[in-house]
Amino acid sequence: MLTTRRARLFSAILTAWVWEMGGDASAFAEVGPVAAVVESTLATDSDKIRQFAFDGDDGTYFTSKAAPGAEDSFTLVFDEPVVVKAIAVQTGKPDGADALASGTLETSEDGTTFHDAATFQKGAAKAEPGRRLKAIRIRPGKGDAHPLVIREIVVDSNPKVRTFAYPVEIVVDVTDAPEMKAWADNAARTCERWYGRINDQLKSDGYKPIHLIRMDLKNGIDVPAMAGGGRITGSVKWFKDHPDDVGAMIHETVHIVQRYHSRNNPGWLVEGVADYIRFFQYEPANIGRLNPKTARYDGNYRVSARFLAYVSEKYDKDLVLKLNRAMREGSYSEDLFNQFTGKTVQELDEEWRASLQK
Repeated sequence: MLTTRRARLFSAILTAWVWEMGGDASAFAEVGPVAAVVESTLATDSDKIRQFAFDGDDGTYFTSKAAPGAEDSFTLVFDEPVVVKAIAVQTGKPDGADALASGTLETSEDGTTFHDAATFQKGAAKAEPGRRLKAIRIRPGKGDAHPLVIREIVVDSNPKVRTFAYPVEIVVDVTDAPEMKAWADNAARTCERWYGRINDQLKSDGYKPIHLIRMDLKNGIDVPAMAGGGRITGSVKWFKDHPDDVGAMIHETVHIVQRYHSRNNPGWLVEGVADYIRFFQYEPANIGRLNPKTARYDGNYRVSARFLAYVSEKYDKDLVLKLNRAMREGSYSEDLFNQFTGKTVQELDEEWRASLQK
């Protein structure tokens, strides 16, 4: 059986060949979808974030903080090249204001070298590349004195490119350590990539995740990182000494998504859920060893994460989702473990610890 990566590569090669031969690329089954990231030289105005330009909702839109200059651009980069059949870009607010009077839609096969594909007319641009692309870029013209507003980018491709179901932008502040800017930007983009997956893991009825997160690196922080109020604060010293520990920022991003308000939620479970996503989704190879003699279900962080993973695998694959829902709604109690698994949390703990001795 083909792996997902090989299947995508195989499909892309076949599809590209069909296009070159003038055939119908739709004859091949689509795989994917492929993820994407948004890059821009322009700062965002307030909460009109970049990902709103590719979220499938023309009621939302990206707005830059200032009018674009001659070298400014807005780029959608695909994780893997896809065969792009058509592109449509609509600029301007829903009422038509601030649409581009001029500008260029560009495409790139390698994400580095771009070529003109279409020009903007009355705020819109369309192109039918019919070939494999890695990125598309919008370059505003010189005649617009207003901020850049991109209402929606539509890409028809094979495989499909995944729109942002949970749009988010993480704004970094490295005033205390300007030399950490590149690290912070990379950590922010990584957390943005994982934001959708985290929200899928922790979704619940009526919950609407926030769209704008602040990520600050500060001196004098006694812990690696902490989160609250839509802000993640990291220790300059810790991340200088541990630059590979981006997983700590993933952990804090989980806390941003959790948004629990009840004081009845046990700390071991709150932290255990965050580390469950970190170590069993984001970086399973880095969870480290566990001492079976001292392990307890309420041991916190990665210890509790291991307990949750054991119970989820053996009894209920949606356990974390259900526990998260209860904690978010303020209805959590230990009885839920019995309800979901037929055993008390203490019985599950005893069973789990016995399994560690084998």
